[in-house]
Amino acid sequence: LTFTPPPPTPDQRPGIGEILFRDDFSDPTVWSLAASNNASAAFGNHELTIAISSPKMYLFSLRAEPLLDDFYAEITASPTLCRGLDEYGLLLRVSTAADYYRFSLSCDGQVRMDRLVGGQASSPQPWMPGALVPVGAPSNSRLAIWAVGKEMRFFVNDQYQFTVRDPLLTRGTIGVFARSAGDSAVTVSFSELIVYTVIK
Repeated sequence: LTFTPPPPTPDQRPGIGEILFRDDFSDPTVWSLAASNNASAAFGNHELTIAISSPKMYLFSLRAEPLLDDFYAEITASPTLCRGLDEYGLLLRVSTAADYYRFSLSCDGQVRMDRLVGGQASSPQPWMPGALVPVGAPSNSRLAIWAVGKEMRFFVNDQYQFTVRDPLLTRGTIGVFARSAGDSAVTVSFSELIVYTVIK
């Protein structure tokens, strides 16, 4: 018997080039921050923390620049309070507060991608079990997105999750978010954002 090794898996992240920018979350002026009795988005020690205390509440923070079209981005997300379908993640190609894509991880280990256009939400990729997505909190995950043209590929902890092809939103900025699905508090910190060029 001869052993034939399986063919190598295709590179899901081709053409990653130089670092476009690195954000260590030391400059709060480039992010939209918020504070109320119900929720806050605030800077800590080289991290941005979204804390939600009210039921079924959604809060995001947007980076003012740069506008990105094709890129590869990575960020660390660290929930300290979350459960069930509470969710957190990364916004991309944000052109307004009502137009963007949203890459979500749930606290029960699922992933999905939503599209908001004119404030109307749809789910090109509905909830599905995630590969290497941690359940519960506290935990740490490295989220990554490879976006070229209408094709977007999503990763968690270096594991490919899914691909979405959608031509509606082609460029914009980056953001982060958290959402409480029920009555319990949600707290998620984000750190170590790195964005690379993609060479086509």
